[in-house]
Amino acid sequence: MKLSWNTMLFMLAMAFAATCHAQPLPYPVLFVTQFPITDDFTAIGSVFGNHRGNIDLVGRGGDLYIRYPDGSLRNLTSQAGYGNAGQQGAGSIAVRDPAVSWDGTKAVFSMVIGAPTQQYQQLQSWFQLYEVSGLGQGQTAVITKVPNQPLDRNNVSPVYLSDGSLLFVSDIPRNGAAHLYPQLDEYEEAPTPTGLWHLQPATGQLELLQNSVSGSFNPIVDSFGRILFTRWDHLQRDQQNDDSGNSYGTFNYSGEGTTSVPTPDRSEAFPEPRETVPGSGVEGFTINHFFPWMINQDGSGEETLNHVGRHELHSYFDRSFNNDPALVEFIPPPRNNILNMLQLREDPTMPGRYIGIDAPEFYTHSGGQIIRIDAPPSRNPATMSADYLNPRSNTGFYQGTAGDPVPADFTGHFRNPLPLTDGRMIAAHTSESRRAGNDGTRANPDPRYDFRLKRLAAGTGGYLVPVENLTSGISKSVSYWDPDVLVSYNGPFWELSPVEVRPHTVPPVTQMTLQAPELNAFTLESVDPAQMRTYLRANGLALVVMRNVTTRDRADKQQPFNLRVPGGTQTTASGGGLLYDIADMQFFQGDQIRGVGGTASPGQGRRVLAQILHDGPTMIANLPNPGGPAGSVPIAADGSVALFLPARRALAWHSTNPVGTPVVRERYWISFQPGEIRACDGCHGVNQDNQATPPSPPAQNTSTALRELLARWRNHQIDLIFSNGLESR
Repeated sequence: MKLSWNTMLFMLAMAFAATCHAQPLPYPVLFVTQFPITDDFTAIGSVFGNHRGNIDLVGRGGDLYIRYPDGSLRNLTSQAGYGNAGQQGAGSIAVRDPAVSWDGTKAVFSMVIGAPTQQYQQLQSWFQLYEVSGLGQGQTAVITKVPNQPLDRNNVSPVYLSDGSLLFVSDIPRNGAAHLYPQLDEYEEAPTPTGLWHLQPATGQLELLQNSVSGSFNPIVDSFGRILFTRWDHLQRDQQNDDSGNSYGTFNYSGEGTTSVPTPDRSEAFPEPRETVPGSGVEGFTINHFFPWMINQDGSGEETLNHVGRHELHSYFDRSFNNDPALVEFIPPPRNNILNMLQLREDPTMPGRYIGIDAPEFYTHSGGQIIRIDAPPSRNPATMSADYLNPRSNTGFYQGTAGDPVPADFTGHFRNPLPLTDGRMIAAHTSESRRAGNDGTRANPDPRYDFRLKRLAAGTGGYLVPVENLTSGISKSVSYWDPDVLVSYNGPFWELSPVEVRPHTVPPVTQMTLQAPELNAFTLESVDPAQMRTYLRANGLALVVMRNVTTRDRADKQQPFNLRVPGGTQTTASGGGLLYDIADMQFFQGDQIRGVGGTASPGQGRRVLAQILHDGPTMIANLPNPGGPAGSVPIAADGSVALFLPARRALAWHSTNPVGTPVVRERYWISFQPGEIRACDGCHGVNQDNQATPPSPPAQNTSTALRELLARWRNHQIDLIFSNGLESR
């Protein structure tokens, strides 16, 4: 076989990396070793559903290591009395996700303890949070379990917030209800995390900062104080419910409560069907990607990173209606399109520059191509783009067979990229093509992938390639019951999740503030925002404002953009197309009611379905809308919408015409915090210009709908004062 010049250069670089002495690094690096599990469906290395500690999903025997600048290694878990080689049993461990404190003296990580001690033993195992101190050379490692964390649930990917408290990913049910465990994702209906959770270990105060329907992953706190994370966006109808024969046994429960029961109902309310219904004019809709998201440290302000979206990063997607000539399929301009953005890290030498991995959902254990996005808070998303730091072919999966050849510029798969303080970068890397064929057997795995931590440098074409290993390899001989089969392995463990052990400047605490148009409405209606927030927190509500839903971002020509409120404002573009009347905004709440396996013997857990808004406190507090569809509020003449919504629950919405037919649909789930007052300029808010002719910037009007809602609330509070006898003459 004749090798290309690029392939030969890469092979030489790999040979050099395997034999050379590693150069000193600026700081120690904390990392984990993991059993190289070969399965890649909701297993420890998978893109999604990777949070569980089950023995068949995460093998035992890995450890927490620290590598010092001189190249020396220390096994921290072993030194602290955790883990073992050989046969894995009650004291065996697997570890993941280290994160260093702001002062660099300790780190938090996740660890699962225990493995079956005999064949067929069913052992329930949970990832829990631990802290390690004594990280300096010559010190003794001390590991303690984080107090007051949720027990009997998987808690992973912890990070320190600015006040030293902990943020982490967990699979705790949104409301803590045990009968709803586990939450199932929207794709394969496999167990998934429920979002980002905040813990004050000293007091045990626990709160859900972000509710995710299909999962949130790998949060970080950036230098600006924002919480950044990867979220799985899959707001579409249940693909397992599309089978007319119902081979998956899907059904709806009667509700989320403890007394809810399976019903024969399989209906879904939102969004439109996955497949086009002939003659309806409505195109089928699917969405499936892992994008970067952000929230403030109080959980407010959830949106994609800087409001970036598919129009800036993704590839083709379809229009929503096929009977409107103004609506077109989205065909991206020449640029670097990405599939997903996983494992985010901020470049310490360039605040607001983020490094991540673009990898497919399956087959590569979350390994792929290193990408970069510049997104400081001041960056307009319309100007954001992805930069490829190694060849696009690295995102693919190649069997190494004649029918699926490895591209000439393929340089392997990368994971967990870590930009260093001296400008260099390290990452976990596997050449993947070192061995063709299968991954061995269940009893004797022989993994295709061999993730090792390596320092990277510019190679052919300026792309990053591995130039040296950070360790000489960490091997272990282990065996464990999985629980049916005795799994035996003797060889190198994966080296993953590196992080520099160094002091960081503590970032500011971010939280949402009232913007000028909304503050003006509070002033005009003589309502104290602080009093409103107290009311919202006491009732588990958020206040949401949309200033003008007839105006939409100029890039989005896939959903209707010639919009008019009957008798009120309108926004139209040149070039024709249908003009749509929008009268109401209908809301949906994510209820965990979809079961699988059949009503007679349902499987464990439930998937979230969009249900018409019915939350009790919300319905009482909002303006009545007797002429509109259920769960809706009217769109005011100026195009504005304002209402109270339930906090800490995933929500979606769409505008409807005067007879209740959907017009413009939300494409993402959004959750709010108790006490949050959130405003946007419109649905698919404007980045730079809207669709109008001539275009105009984001709406800044003081919302008529907000003023009406505030006036109603104010009068209601006055009525309560009089009725309670707290006002006298």
